Amino acid sequence: MPQPLDDILVLDFSTLLPGPLATLMLAEAGAEVIKFERPGPGKDARLAEPKIDGRSIGFATLNRGKKSIAIDLKADGAAERLRPLLEKADVLVEQFRPGVMDRLGLGYDAVKAIKPDIIYCSITGYGQTGPKRDAAGHDLNYVGDSGVLSLSTGEAEKPSMPFALVADVGGGTYPAVVNILLALRDRDRTGTGAHLDIAMIEGAFSFAYWAHAKGVVAKEDIANGGERVTGGEPRYNLYVTADDRRLAVGAIEPKFWAAFCDVIDLPEALRDDKIDPQATRAEVARRIASHPSSHWEPLFAQADCCTTIVNTPGEAARDPHFAARGIFDWETTLGTAKIPALPLPIAPAYRAAPHVAVPAPDLGAHNRDFDLPATNNTDAK
Repeated sequence: MPQPLDDILVLDFSTLLPGPLATLMLAEAGAEVIKFERPGPGKDARLAEPKIDGRSIGFATLNRGKKSIAIDLKADGAAERLRPLLEKADVLVEQFRPGVMDRLGLGYDAVKAIKPDIIYCSITGYGQTGPKRDAAGHDLNYVGDSGVLSLSTGEAEKPSMPFALVADVGGGTYPAVVNILLALRDRDRTGTGAHLDIAMIEGAFSFAYWAHAKGVVAKEDIANGGERVTGGEPRYNLYVTADDRRLAVGAIEPKFWAAFCDVIDLPEALRDDKIDPQATRAEVARRIASHPSSHWEPLFAQADCCTTIVNTPGEAARDPHFAARGIFDWETTLGTAKIPALPLPIAPAYRAAPHVAVPAPDLGAHNRDFDLPATNNTDAK
């Protein structure tokens, strides 16, 4: 079955998470993705726990369906050996600090001289320009510098960590995919390529649009954990059940809040949670803590008031809803094992058929396919 990107060749020089996840999405939509890895043990992701048969599960989920070339990019003549691939490439994705690809002879200007219409996507923490362009960082630094982390960091005695890699995925992967597709569309019309400067920190801002409105535009103070969506209201909060499960209450609208209050039989005097929010929150917490999650789950499901038990990843994977949606129907292989592929926001109509176990490549498995010296490397174990 034809796929939207089945005529697109992507060269992937990225590592760890943002770039590999972006090229995985392109691969799922039909693109041929060739990843470049250093010889030897491969990139760090190949060594990451947990493993099956000595192979990293995380690496397998991020690199399903790609091809691997093992090459020392620092070796003399390495860039020239890649020229035949550069001449055919549509997209190049890299995730080094600014200037590294230039030193390797694979910077945008050098590649553009070989392939004028290349879509060259550079993913970095702080971007290709600006005072912080060369600064080291990870997701925690980017959400911290963007101000997003300050919105809810827990109590001073026990700061809480972000639950997701917002800057890596939301600021790196998704903007990369969106802008690559935009650039391909623009190339269809104009015939010109582009250098896409994706700064992970900048993509983090949109995750807190309300904080932009309040803190930047209106210049109002924002309380740590004290706003509507960060724990400042009883009706949008987390509560602990008697069996130490978390209850997610998202009953913002009046009708949902009224239904929630009915389920827990909250006294009328506390139902207007703007009068004394602390008193309302304390009483809600006391009532929720009086029964286990098994008591509350069916009651809130029947009430349909935006209140649910917080699932673990394993519980979510067993949820009949996701089985009905088929999001775990795609598979990859790891040694002799078949495992569910990472669920992706790609419409099923644009992906290859499910229930076909597509593996991640062994290190350097495709060197010979592209007339490059073969290696003796196997997947890191």
